[in-house]
Amino acid sequence: MSLSGSYDPNNIFALILKGKEPCFRVYEDDVALAFMDIFPQAEGHTLIMPKKVEARHFLDLPVQEVGPYMARVQKVAQAMVRALNPD
Repeated sequence: MSLSGSYDPNNIFALILKGKEPCFRVYEDDVALAFMDIFPQAEGHTLIMPKKVEARHFLDLPVQEVGPYMARVQKVAQAMVRALNPD
């Protein structure tokens, strides 16, 4: 994947956000959706996506969305630490 290009509204993550593809949700609010990876690299591997914007990657996020999104990333990560007690 290149850093440049257009957003594909039919990518797998967009379809998950639209409810057209299944996922195991671990957290969701108006800002973000967190779900378990179907091909985990480690126990508890979780993906967290912003819901308000169409972004191909972190650099595409509008600056005003970064703070609220990262707050959710931290919240989910803290819950995973409590649940799984990783090294």
